[in-house]
Amino acid sequence: MSTRSAPGPSTTHRVLVVEDDPTVAEVVTGYLSRAGYEVEHAADGLAALESAMALRPRLVVLDLMLPGLDGLEVCRRLRSGDGPPVPVVMLTARGEEADRILGLEFGADDYMTKPFSPRELVLRVTSVLRRAEAPPPAASSAVLRAGDLVVDPAARRVERDGRELALTGREFDLLVFLLRHAGRVFSREELLRHVWGWEFGDTSTVTVHVRRLREKVEDDPAAPKLISTVWSAGYRFDPPAAPTGNGGLQP
Repeated sequence: MSTRSAPGPSTTHRVLVVEDDPTVAEVVTGYLSRAGYEVEHAADGLAALESAMALRPRLVVLDLMLPGLDGLEVCRRLRSGDGPPVPVVMLTARGEEADRILGLEFGADDYMTKPFSPRELVLRVTSVLRRAEAPPPAASSAVLRAGDLVVDPAARRVERDGRELALTGREFDLLVFLLRHAGRVFSREELLRHVWGWEFGDTSTVTVHVRRLREKVEDDPAAPKLISTVWSAGYRFDPPAAPTGNGGLQP
């Protein structure tokens, strides 16, 4: 079953809230509605998938613990559908790091642990949507190439060996940032600040996104050659050397 809150100013900013706790659902939908979003609510996993298919929300706020299908399975199915992946902000009452990492590994763009500030949730939703929808600056829209990897920032499209890759919004932003700063090492804290826009936060978020990105762009994710780990320092993008000797990364 799905219920609707008061519509916001634009259907392009429809948010689906998937939460089985009526009190939490009421608070979250209320705050998002007042922030200008059109908000839909689903109380279980199956209803969430039906609503997502019918309504095509711009973002899903998804509780991890749900009756029927749990949030991880809902997230996995949302990611396996056709078209660009819908951004997901996951909510969880679990405090263990392993559960937060699981959510990120299943494709969540962000997460918040209960109890949380509704105002902060609105800010997180806005941040995720802004990054997913904002066009890149004109001066930085040139296509980037590294070996068989081709990244089009303007179209937010990535191809590897001619095959389009399905990246989440954060994975795409992380890849573009590393490509544009190839050869430079960034700590996890620096990546949180530059890619996520967070001045503080759980750096395991970066670790999980790097691992997921490697699974999509590396020949062997267990022995990465593009996204290198610099121990005690952070991560570095190493473009492959071009056969012509002109360098692997080209604008």
